[in-house]
Amino acid sequence: MTETAAWIEARLDELGVPHERVGGTGFEYASTDRGTLPDGTDVPVMHGCGHDTHVAMAVSAARVPAAHPEAWAGTVVFVFQPGEETAAGAAAMLEDGLWDRAPRPVAVLGQHVMPARTGTIRYVSGDAMSLADSFKVTFHGKGAHGSMPERSIDPILMASSAVTRLQCIVSREAAPTGRAVVTVGTFHAGLKENIIPNTAEIALNVRPPTPEV
Repeated sequence: MTETAAWIEARLDELGVPHERVGGTGFEYASTDRGTLPDGTDVPVMHGCGHDTHVAMAVSAARVPAAHPEAWAGTVVFVFQPGEETAAGAAAMLEDGLWDRAPRPVAVLGQHVMPARTGTIRYVSGDAMSLADSFKVTFHGKGAHGSMPERSIDPILMASSAVTRLQCIVSREAAPTGRAVVTVGTFHAGLKENIIPNTAEIALNVRPPTPEV
């Protein structure tokens, strides 16, 4: 996140667009990870997903008013939101006084990305995106040695059953036309293959198109 913000700032500096960081953490545990490319080049680790496209699109859009200020009246504000998957970044920016530090807009335009052929425009009638929410669930059991499973209450077995059951919500309880999505993205439990742990944790993401779904 820090490296991405620095890249955005450098591009805006090139365009002569004033900017300010809002919602930064500055905590001592902020990531300093680096990686090595196949050719041996040392590089900072990036969040390599479609959201990087958002940054490129917004910076490209900023080039237009910056290059032709005479063609615009009023003020255009570009907001680069970190942590958008969980809205944590938006909350941090608001708590940090975003609209006290930047001009409050009359209208706000949001953007997202999806696969499409270059040079074409796609549109749909009705909703195009889904709501999203995330949950962490901890299963509490009773640990024991793997050779004596009868003395345990196995949280891994509980969590595994829940993962399977969660997928049944989409396949057997939500209407096929509802486009409900339930994804279990993480599953963490135990430290040793022959020890049944006390707890297991899963994290899941749900994406319905409407509150009803």
